[in-house]
Amino acid sequence: MNYNSPVEQKKLPLPAEGESKIDIFYKREIRKIMHEGEWWLSVKDILEALTDTTDGTRYASDLRKKDPGLNSRYSEITRTLLFASGSGKQNTTFINIEGIFRLMQSVPTTKAEPFKKWLARVGFERLQEIQNPELALQRAITLYRAKGYDDDWIDARIRNKASRELLTAEWDRREMTPYIGLLTDAISIETFGVGVQRHKEIKGLKSQNLRDNMTPIELTLTTLGEQATTEIIKSTNPVSLEENKHAAKRGGVVAGAARRQIEQETGQKVLSSKNYLTAKQRENNSKETEFNQMMRRLLNTSNKN
Repeated sequence: MNYNSPVEQKKLPLPAEGESKIDIFYKREIRKIMHEGEWWLSVKDILEALTDTTDGTRYASDLRKKDPGLNSRYSEITRTLLFASGSGKQNTTFINIEGIFRLMQSVPTTKAEPFKKWLARVGFERLQEIQNPELALQRAITLYRAKGYDDDWIDARIRNKASRELLTAEWDRREMTPYIGLLTDAISIETFGVGVQRHKEIKGLKSQNLRDNMTPIELTLTTLGEQATTEIIKSTNPVSLEENKHAAKRGGVVAGAARRQIEQETGQKVLSSKNYLTAKQRENNSKETEFNQMMRRLLNTSNKN
C-alpha cells in the first residue's frame, strides 16, 4: 500500500492524547477524553443523561447482563482511562462513538435522536470517518506513524482490521456475536498453537491490545486465518455454535500450515515475544505484576495462619 500519496500524507489536526473536556447534554455533564485519535465519552455520564438513572455504573453492569451481544464487545468499545478533575485523577470507563451507537441499541430512551445530533458536534471527527472511510484510513496511518510503527507493520495492521470486520459481520449475521471470543480463540490455537490469552502472556501484555503488538508476520497469518474462516463460513453456512467453531478451526488450520511452512523455510519461530509497548506501558505492567505478587504473598500468609 502506498502511504506517500498526497492524500495519505495529508496531516490531520488531532487534539493531544489525554486531553479532556466536559460537554453538556440536556443540562447534564458528559466527560470526554481524547484517546487514540478520537473522543471517548464517559459511559456513566451517557447512561445517566439518556435514562435519568442516578447510578450509570450500575445501569451499565445490568445492561451487560441483559445483552450478551453488548457484553461480548464491551472490552473492544470501552477503555478505562484516567480523567483529571478538581479532586484529582480517577479511573473512568469511556466508550467511543461507534460503541455509543451500539450501547443505545440496548437503552430504552426518548432522547436518542437529540443525542445523536449532539454527538454530531462533540464527536465530529469520528462521525466524519464513519461516513467517509478514507478519512478513517488517513487518521489510522497518522496515529500509527506517530506511535513509531513502520509502513510494513501499518499495511499488515490495516489489512487485518479489514478482514476482522468482514469476519465479525459474518458471525453477527449468524447470531454468534456472544461467542466471538471463543471463535477467535479457535482460529488462534490452530494458527499459532496458542490461544489469545497465552499469546498476550508471551508478549508480556496486560490490558494492551494484542494485535497492536503483533509482528507483521503474526498479523499477516492472523489475517489469513480470518479470511479463510470467512470464506469457509460463506460456503458451508454454519448455523450452530459447534458448526461455527468447526469453521473457525478449519480457517486456523489454513494459517497454521502457512506458519509451519514459513518456520521450515526460515528456521525461525513465527510466534514472537516482541511487542510495541511504550516505556510508560512497560512501567505500568511491571507495577501491576509487583502488586499481584504482593497480593499472592499476603493471601498465602493469611491461608497459613
